Amino acid sequence: MDSVKLQELKKTAAEVRLGIVEEVFNAASGHPGGSLSVADIITYLYFAEMNVDPKNPAWDDRDRFVLSKGHTCPALYAALAEKGFFPKEDLKTFRRIDSYLQGHPDKKHIPGIDMSSGSLGQGISAACGMALAGKIQNKDYRVYTVLGDGESQEGQVWEAAMFAAHYKLDNLCAVLDFNGLQIDGKITEVMNPTPLDEKFKAFGWHVICINGHDFEEIEAAFNEAKTVKGKPTLILAATTKGKGVSYMEDKAGWHGKAPNAEEYAQAVEELNAYKATL
Repeated sequence: MDSVKLQELKKTAAEVRLGIVEEVFNAASGHPGGSLSVADIITYLYFAEMNVDPKNPAWDDRDRFVLSKGHTCPALYAALAEKGFFPKEDLKTFRRIDSYLQGHPDKKHIPGIDMSSGSLGQGISAACGMALAGKIQNKDYRVYTVLGDGESQEGQVWEAAMFAAHYKLDNLCAVLDFNGLQIDGKITEVMNPTPLDEKFKAFGWHVICINGHDFEEIEAAFNEAKTVKGKPTLILAATTKGKGVSYMEDKAGWHGKAPNAEEYAQAVEELNAYKATL
């Protein structure tokens, strides 16, 4: 990856993180921790990987994206706004009763959303269906989905994993956001699903393990996924919950809590300071 592209992605990811903080602060609710941990992955998808058109969100030949961990939609909304699917100022209406930007992705009302999601385990299943449809219709689009590490405790995830391998869905790429924490604490203490790399391999997937905050590793993983034939790919991305906001990093308590005014100001200051170094 050339240095110009790398700098642009870092700047865009910083803007996405600022959008996340803006959303949850104005709503006084939401899920900042997991949204911040997945911000780099979603930034890369929308600004380097996926073939999408903000002016034509329902374009038949677009690549598809499903946020299986739908509660982290602040990251997705911020990326969609940054990409031009809807105005950035609308992020401030997040979770308001009269806003189209609700607390989970809504396909019926939000431009750029390919699947309503939020019930954990269902998003990756929907992505499997989209990928199979693409195969049946001889379409060239690819399907991407992001799921959480806590979500991998859901049985439906493993049904989907079987399905994808059985139907040889090599047009499907799943990213598992492994930040190690869920609402009740460490995933290994709540219900240990590890080793996830070996389990997905046993289910017939091609698995790539990366640092989910390193854009060069992210790019290499998505490029590798496109070369895989006859099986789906899982990118197991090691991340930090709350990445980019010092007091939120690696703290389970920030799974589903909004910052107060002082915390919001600190988060914005830190993110702008980081952006100024780029």
